[in-house]
Amino acid sequence: MTSDIATTTLWRPTGPKELELVRALEWRAWPPRLPEQPIFYPVLNEDYAIKIARDWNVKNDGVGFVTRFEVESDFLARYPVQQAGGRTILELWVPAEELDEFNAHIIGPIEVVHEFH
Repeated sequence: MTSDIATTTLWRPTGPKELELVRALEWRAWPPRLPEQPIFYPVLNEDYAIKIARDWNVKNDGVGFVTRFEVESDFLARYPVQQAGGRTILELWVPAEELDEFNAHIIGPIEVVHEFH
């Protein structure tokens, strides 16, 4: 059944605390945002995710991870692509209050594809 659903690949750079919460959710969902995090930012480019994980998460947490996951393309159409810098620095801005609904449209597991120390 899921093979008939068009999906979009997204990446998320993350630190060890968020990754532990994803693991606790059995690799199927992103944890709720903290009060100081009103937006969830998945990215559309693996290289951009690597840069954030390597340059930001490692600096702050000593380790950075890049995750990859699939989301129903039709659902994602509600979130305009945001250009956060250069032409390949593309993000989606998902309001924290919509994260449960976003999670419901993830197809398959969230996977760790890169780790940096």
